[in-house]
Amino acid sequence: MSDAAAFGAELIKAGLLLETGVPGLYGRSGTFEAVHDGLDAWITRIGVAERAEIMRFPPAMNRKRFEASGYMRGFPQLAGTIHCFCGDEREHRALLACIETGQDWTAGQKATDAVLTPAACYPLYPILAARGPLPPGGATIDVMSWCYRHEPSDDPARLQSFRMREYVRIGRPEDVLEFRQRWLDQAPVIGAALGLPALTDLANDPFFGRTGKLKADSQREQGLKFELLIPVGSAEKPTACMSFNYHQDLFGTLCGLTLPDGSTAHTGCVGFGMERLVMALFRHHGFTPATWPAAVRATLSL
Repeated sequence: MSDAAAFGAELIKAGLLLETGVPGLYGRSGTFEAVHDGLDAWITRIGVAERAEIMRFPPAMNRKRFEASGYMRGFPQLAGTIHCFCGDEREHRALLACIETGQDWTAGQKATDAVLTPAACYPLYPILAARGPLPPGGATIDVMSWCYRHEPSDDPARLQSFRMREYVRIGRPEDVLEFRQRWLDQAPVIGAALGLPALTDLANDPFFGRTGKLKADSQREQGLKFELLIPVGSAEKPTACMSFNYHQDLFGTLCGLTLPDGSTAHTGCVGFGMERLVMALFRHHGFTPATWPAAVRATLSL
């Protein structure tokens, strides 16, 4: 058993994660959620200076908007679609017969108008674009969503269904880069406040296919993505628990986000992997929050 799988088994044995029989899909206990809620409230406090507009989204988003985002060009292996039964009574009987005999009953399912949200900020951009040009100074949004990525694993930090909290900055390139740098400068402070060993490093997204390496190399060369790495499932291979991203004008162009002068807006975000951070706290401080260092408990109001 790998170190990550062993840690997952410990979380389940302690009752913090609730096994569902699907890799990367877990329930959460009251203790787990109490830590999550404390973390969520702390993130709100450290982000108060952003004066961000708050938006909260469900775990599914508009399929047409998802298609327009270009996600399938870069990450088809991670996408999750939502299908449903659209047949008549005859097809329903056939479906039940398949279930009763252990055959595949999903062949008759058809795609709905929704897909599972891959990242918290994806539903945001079309909504902002529909408002018209951004106000002077751009916009900052505090966004949270349940997200899905088809990435089954025995590493508990690599979930298929998880929560992502983000601060998203939309505006001129210099405004977005200044926003990202401020959060990068805070990264060591965030790790220290949580009592976690953390390292910030250059990173890239897991682009798909033969052209994926070229995209990843370009992303790294331009310094578009950094991550806050903390040992969670494995001590040898730290887990990305936060990301600091500069999208350039990608979403501005795709979604029609414009500045007051008509030019295309740039975007960037800082993302918090909520479950990963909670698991990191359990990994480094133990499974009983009442015994955690006083400073960490104070930070999370536990």
